[in-house]
Amino acid sequence: MNIAMLGSGFIARFYADTLHAQRRKDQIISVYSRDAANARRFAEDYRLARHDTDMEKTIAAENIDAVIIALPNHLHEEAVLACARLGKAVLCTKPLGRNAAEAKRMLEAVEQAGIFAGYLEDLCYTPKFLKSLSSVKAGALGRVLWTKSREAHPGPHSDWFWDKALSGGGAIIDLGCHCVEIGRNFIGKSVRPVEVMCWADTQVHPIEAEDHAIGLVRYENGAIGQFEVSWTFRGGMDLRDEVMGTEGTIWLNSFLRTGFDMFTTGKGAEYVAEKAESATGWLFPVGDEAHELGYPHMFSDMFDAIEEGRPPMETFYDGYVVNAILDAAFLSAKSKNWEKVILEDWRGDRQTSHEKSHISYNEQYYLIKKEILPNGDEKLILKEKTTGKVVQETKRK
Repeated sequence: MNIAMLGSGFIARFYADTLHAQRRKDQIISVYSRDAANARRFAEDYRLARHDTDMEKTIAAENIDAVIIALPNHLHEEAVLACARLGKAVLCTKPLGRNAAEAKRMLEAVEQAGIFAGYLEDLCYTPKFLKSLSSVKAGALGRVLWTKSREAHPGPHSDWFWDKALSGGGAIIDLGCHCVEIGRNFIGKSVRPVEVMCWADTQVHPIEAEDHAIGLVRYENGAIGQFEVSWTFRGGMDLRDEVMGTEGTIWLNSFLRTGFDMFTTGKGAEYVAEKAESATGWLFPVGDEAHELGYPHMFSDMFDAIEEGRPPMETFYDGYVVNAILDAAFLSAKSKNWEKVILEDWRGDRQTSHEKSHISYNEQYYLIKKEILPNGDEKLILKEKTTGKVVQETKRK
């Protein structure tokens, strides 16, 4: 497919590096930037036929099949509405909007126009995540009870991120969108998020937005999704996820400790990895950064979905739900209370009670726990079904 790139900064280059690598058939052929010099440089670096400072002209070109939005958050809506008006398939970087109201307008616009719309949530396409999600969906962890997702680094690359009016917030909107959507996938996208409890503060940087936050998202089935986000972490970019279920646990370390350790005095120093703060000492490079961050799988899913006439794994509706959860997080950080997730358009399941089940040991007892002791004996902790009394039995080796 012929692609128009809107934006010429850091994330646009990550996208372009991915799409122009390994003989991929989907190619960027034009770029829009608000800065003419940046547009020209981007076009030269990626050997593009056209560059422009006119967004609508770039989108409207007859030979453009799809548009990728890699613009600052405050420009997403303008770009999406232009794609809807001009009937062009659109892929938008995260977060979809600065808030749920903005995201909902974009969702309604693309659906009314009948165009393809994909939400570029790359961390839901990393190889480790996809394999983990497959295991969870197959039932390897049983019923998911709790998820935890962490993204922390020293802060974003561009000035607009640090301006609350332009970005919509700080670390919560920038990083929390990743963490919340990772949790939603593991818990189940059809399970409604109910309320959020969030702590946030501006601990280090002279900005109005939060640079550190921790939140809990409670879902209708009783599961909890936890997110930890920070622009105050030193030493690189830390991406970690955990999933706990009734039958198992998954731990993922996706970036900071990659299994690739290197020491250097700095001679011949070059780029190490995203958010790396130093080019000397012990370093943790990434072999194929785009692959580890999910970009190739993400774009393969998006363009396959366009060709096959199906929704992608991550849709504008997902982006809207994430924004609604983050809206509740911002409210909770101010009120210090649990705040309801307001979803004017909910398309998932409705549950009236938490899903709970107890393991029956026999007709008389429920099984609480079974363990093998150091001497080889088997200890059972049981609960009597009629009286509720907790007892233990030991089966000698």
